[in-house]
Amino acid sequence: MSASLKVLIADDETPARNRLKALLAEIPNVVVTGEAGNGREVLSCAAELLPDVLLLDIRMPVMDGIEAAEHAQKLFHPPAVIFTTAYDTHALQAFELNAVDYLLKPIRLERLRAALAKAQVLRPAQIEALHSLAPQRTHFSIHERGRILLVPVPDVIYLRAELKYLTLRTATREYLLEDSLNRIEQEFPERFLRIHRSCLVLRDAVQGFERRQEEDGETHWVVLLKGLTETMPVSRRQQHILKDFTG
Repeated sequence: MSASLKVLIADDETPARNRLKALLAEIPNVVVTGEAGNGREVLSCAAELLPDVLLLDIRMPVMDGIEAAEHAQKLFHPPAVIFTTAYDTHALQAFELNAVDYLLKPIRLERLRAALAKAQVLRPAQIEALHSLAPQRTHFSIHERGRILLVPVPDVIYLRAELKYLTLRTATREYLLEDSLNRIEQEFPERFLRIHRSCLVLRDAVQGFERRQEEDGETHWVVLLKGLTETMPVSRRQQHILKDFTG
């Protein structure tokens, strides 16, 4: 194992973190660089401390370990990830089939040593495979000027596809997000409404619809959004949603 392997421990239970620290103290050339009690703390600590490895509990408050691992891959120096879990054997098949390393609680020293020796950064396909084990995301992560910004999902008013990015709009500003509209629509079917092949809007932000006429005489419908002066066009294919709102 390379010298001075920096490890960040994340678990919402203090005894579990203490046990991991005691085990890691038995392994040469490993340094515990920090601790976190939830996924948000993991990301702020990882951005500051630049650990080589995250030991991530899956079930944590505020943000779970799988979501935190996904966001952490956007860091400038993404750490390797090892999940710690009390999942049963059936659920663990998703980890094994996709070569995602995990430690089953109670964690044993030799298993921890072996996991650290082969720890690696998660590939996008591995994160994608773990979505079935995780609840809906609580945040979208934005890579901006070397930082990871977390935008709470309830703050999002619309998402619009533009080239390789999505424009994510809140009441206060816009962000550029690397994600897929289709994935977001499938993940949050009750929250976001498809109004165009390149746009999703928050259902609860829809104030109404307005028919507008262009200079060439063509007419189209737009969505009026609460809290925003800008409007979003409704494609002809999606005009059936007007009936859903107007009855």
